[in-house]
Amino acid sequence: MSIIGVSPGVSLAYETFGDPGDPPVLLVMGFGAQLLAWHEDFCRALAARGRYVIRYDNRDCGLSTGFDDHPVDMGEFIAAVSSGDLPAALAMVPYRLSDMAADGLGLLTALGVERAHVVGASMGGMIAQTMAVAAPERVLTLTSMMSSTGESEYGRPSPQAQAVLFGPRPADREGYVAAAEKELVWASKRYGDAAALRELAAASYDRAYHPAGIGRQLGAMILSGSRADALRELRVPTLVIHGLDDTLIDPSGGRRTAELVPGAELLLLPDMGHDRPRELWPTLIDALVAHTG
Repeated sequence: MSIIGVSPGVSLAYETFGDPGDPPVLLVMGFGAQLLAWHEDFCRALAARGRYVIRYDNRDCGLSTGFDDHPVDMGEFIAAVSSGDLPAALAMVPYRLSDMAADGLGLLTALGVERAHVVGASMGGMIAQTMAVAAPERVLTLTSMMSSTGESEYGRPSPQAQAVLFGPRPADREGYVAAAEKELVWASKRYGDAAALRELAAASYDRAYHPAGIGRQLGAMILSGSRADALRELRVPTLVIHGLDDTLIDPSGGRRTAELVPGAELLLLPDMGHDRPRELWPTLIDALVAHTG
């Protein structure tokens, strides 16, 4: 694992797998999740198929730069958004998805990568879409996985999934790890794995416990708005992957993304939720290799 500056005041933690001479694939992770959520075995399997794989921590997560000098009171933020007080909400959050997209592009620049295949999951899919819109000349292909378009009527979470997402999580290690099982609410019904969720939570807690960044990332998502018009104009080859068991971002988010991007391919997986079960890795990796070929 290395840390590199990508812009003034922002450094990102990252890891690479495979031969730098192979086509580069940038993996962009989602809301509150560290690079560990792109499982090392998954990254190595993709690298073994002839791809140079790069995974990284977004800002305000893991070992990348945090913005703790801009605290966000989630109760006040949600109240401002709910009441329609957009100026107050905007003033609370120090960055947007466009800044997080610039981080990813800055990482590629810092690594000497001119163009890359960009794969984003969940909020990472939103960041990846934003990268492709902002700098299509640098994105060879886009893969948007379990994500949406920023339009409020698509990809809505179920009430149960939303309650888990916004619910408090214990600060102590034992409680934090045990609470990870609640994420089964949006996992694959067939392959959901409580032990794997606990294992990832434990590794993430031990590596970098940074709950304060979650509020700022959530604010960036909510306040960045719809990408619908921009996606209609996108001319980057695009693959959209979504699990039909996903209750955190409803499959309508993936369908809408594929509907908007001209020529996009849509892959709906019956046994995938808002996760990437190991049992589906061969399917996902085959799809990524084909798309990035």
